[in-house]
Amino acid sequence: MTTIPASPIPFPGTTGAHDAAAPLASELTLSWELADIADVISMDRFGAADLKVESKPDLTPVTEADKAVEQAIRAAIAARLPDDVVAGEEFGGFDEGRVPAGRVWIIDPIDGTKNYVRGVPVWATLIALVIDGIPTVGLVSAPALGRRWWAGLGVGAWTQSRIVGSDHTPRRLQVSGVSNLADASFSYSDREGWANRTATGFDELVSAVWRTRAYGDFYSHLLVAEGAVDIAAEPELSAWDIAALIPIITEAGGAVTGYDGSDALTANGAFTTNGLLHQAVKDCWV
Repeated sequence: MTTIPASPIPFPGTTGAHDAAAPLASELTLSWELADIADVISMDRFGAADLKVESKPDLTPVTEADKAVEQAIRAAIAARLPDDVVAGEEFGGFDEGRVPAGRVWIIDPIDGTKNYVRGVPVWATLIALVIDGIPTVGLVSAPALGRRWWAGLGVGAWTQSRIVGSDHTPRRLQVSGVSNLADASFSYSDREGWANRTATGFDELVSAVWRTRAYGDFYSHLLVAEGAVDIAAEPELSAWDIAALIPIITEAGGAVTGYDGSDALTANGAFTTNGLLHQAVKDCWV
């Protein structure tokens, strides 16, 4: 049986626990505890020679670790908040593009499963709390990178390095001040899927910016929140891919929407910017 470790969330900006009266304190603390559970399970199987990998109906891989992480998180939430809805990539919970009202935890147990399977350390557990359709709490834990990012609406976005058992002081996130596409750095995963999104938009953006790199998956968007990258985009994203990222990006001062400017949570594809570049990037897609 998996138990929740005693690991209070260091927020905001200290190594102490939340003030119990702070906004979203209990939700942020629970998200931290859920990530601790996930890290133990995912790291135990990362790089294992006998890791079991299957193909889902859409031919994307799923591992025993994906399933075990989501099951453990679901059990922990049910024990603490039995009235909350839980939805995840592996075991469902709502119809794609239709997030129910009320409190909904949205989980991606391992974002970057292809990296996980191949031993690439760029993968993470994504945990979000959506309240009445609004992503309110988001936490991303990338234990193989030794990093964690989190945010709550109105209380900022933060990151912390967690390396060799030593937790560094949390740092508040702020997007960049780059305002011209010609000076911007653009990150994405790969070229797959763009033909269905826009005929020329991707190539137009690549030609317009200063630099492109394929950091990929969750990491591209979080690098925007950190101010290290100015634009991130993926042609196809489900709610569990983006829900946890939305509060982190917006609390860092950035913007994230669907390609037509719609709600990123249900748009089935989204791009992120530092806010200053959002209209210019949107213009590439239309």
